[in-house]
Amino acid sequence: MPRPNHQTIQFLKRGEVVTLANVPPTRTLLEVLREDLGLTGTKEGCGEGDCGACTVVLGEASGEGESKQLTFKAVNSCIRMAHSVHGLALWTVEDLSLMNAASQHPAQEAMVQCHASQCGFCTPGFVMSLFGMYQNHVLQGQPITRELAQTELSGNLCRCTGYRPILDAAQQMADYPAVRLDHPAISRQLAEIQPQASDVNSPYQLPGTLAALLAARAAQPNAQLVAGCTDVGLWVTKMHKQFDAVIDVSRVAELRRIEQRGGEWVIGAAATLQDAFTALLQSWPELTTFAERFAGLPVRNSGTLGGNVANGSPIGDSMPLLIALKSRIVLASVRSEREMPLEDFYTGYRQNLLAADEVLAFIKVPLPAASAQTSLLRAYKISKRYDDDISAVCLVLNLTLDAGVVNDISIGAGGVAATPVRARQTEAALRGQPWSQASVHAAMQTLRAEFEPISDMRASSSYRRQVLGNLLQRFWLESQGEQHINLEAFKLEVLV
Repeated sequence: MPRPNHQTIQFLKRGEVVTLANVPPTRTLLEVLREDLGLTGTKEGCGEGDCGACTVVLGEASGEGESKQLTFKAVNSCIRMAHSVHGLALWTVEDLSLMNAASQHPAQEAMVQCHASQCGFCTPGFVMSLFGMYQNHVLQGQPITRELAQTELSGNLCRCTGYRPILDAAQQMADYPAVRLDHPAISRQLAEIQPQASDVNSPYQLPGTLAALLAARAAQPNAQLVAGCTDVGLWVTKMHKQFDAVIDVSRVAELRRIEQRGGEWVIGAAATLQDAFTALLQSWPELTTFAERFAGLPVRNSGTLGGNVANGSPIGDSMPLLIALKSRIVLASVRSEREMPLEDFYTGYRQNLLAADEVLAFIKVPLPAASAQTSLLRAYKISKRYDDDISAVCLVLNLTLDAGVVNDISIGAGGVAATPVRARQTEAALRGQPWSQASVHAAMQTLRAEFEPISDMRASSSYRRQVLGNLLQRFWLESQGEQHINLEAFKLEVLV
């Protein structure tokens, strides 16, 4: 019997369960909102998760019993598969004014009072990002600083108004009477939505356990694996690819966990980039700027660490970091599990050692050792646009000094080869050498010669080589106490 290629999805909206039948596996959430539900407040701008005009907020119940709370995440609907919101609560810009009978929602009112809209095309996306901030910060009693507003709105672009009044609006939301959601009631309604059928032959599968995921993968080895769809979504919207079968790992409970175990962070492959970086920052707070620049918040809320690693793009930013931290990955199948260093996983451009019935399950990151030795970790991202852009070059250096001598060093690089790579020759050139300008200068030449980067739309080969050496020089200068040598050190003065 041929399997159906369409399924039914259910999600909560405006206090009611929305049921949509015959939804193809690669139909995007934005298409469902605009074309099936007529909710045209959510705009399509770039169609690739860059501009934020399509931002919506998803709510998911967490916890047990009556103590359940909702977590809120602003995401891009243009590259999000519609089936991925089955069993979740969804808010679009049309919903906000209905939440407050007296007036508009504070996110809307602040935008009006701060004159934060001009042409208006990007405004719904900004409002929804503000709504997410309102739920996650204002209602939790946390002030929205200028820096927080800039960070959480970095995934929303405006071409005409300018960002100052929008940032003003973010900070002024707390000035209006609070508008709260009934978390227990929403959680109860979400609990009434049944999980999607667990038939391993369904065209879109959303397994809830690792065992179910591995069974589905074994049954359909040719199905497209997805998580947050921040890359595969572009295959659909830009390359017009269609998939007969999709396996979504984003609900697998075991793969969403992040915990410290046996002297290492064990990060499930379905943990979002935002959650994964939040954990890593506990051990390496110096990665804060790098984490924020990885992508805009809606992308970090959807994309997963495992997805970034498995995708294997040579310009993916998480892999150079994980390589420098000497991370290992676990591949799992119904047959067994196997573990390997991350840098050994890749065999060519977007090619890896993953067998047809395997999935990437866990990323293991060793915790920093408690030692009297001096440790230095720096992650550098070079891109044409400071925020919300893809790297031309990414370089991460992890150094341990013992009495001024390089005791150990690991270097991960992106954008300089067909895969994310480890700079083994440069490591060897520095290991055992005094940490001095002379040894660094010699290693700069080694680093520039170690790879053969291509020229493309982001940078030329010669530029990439030059930048590699320059970043090692920057690392040296920062280790000597230099502070004002990069954009991170620049703070824009806010005129009141």
